[in-house]
Amino acid sequence: MNIFKLKVNFEEPAKASLELPIAEGESVLDVCLDNGIELQHNCGGVCGCSTCQVYVNVGMDNLQEISDKEEDFIDRAVNPRINSRLGCQCVVIDGDIEVTLPDQNQFLGH
Repeated sequence: MNIFKLKVNFEEPAKASLELPIAEGESVLDVCLDNGIELQHNCGGVCGCSTCQVYVNVGMDNLQEISDKEEDFIDRAVNPRINSRLGCQCVVIDGDIEVTLPDQNQFLGH
């Protein structure tokens, strides 16, 4: 099993960037949750909503390809961008990645 680097940036100004290990086959959502980083995931991480949206800054080619289902949910996300992916679907296949987590204060119940 290969271990890569996940750099996590935050839109929330008070939060500093972090670098975490991420194993081949792991998702960004799982690594965030395992390390105490709050990333909304209303559907439980099964590609059934858009709340775990992240912006992939570096390493898009190091992730599994985006599915039609994921694209549909990204279209429903808050402030989607061309580099938006769902954290639950950002599964590393080869190499380091860098993501930015949108401000999580925008979600009800936060």
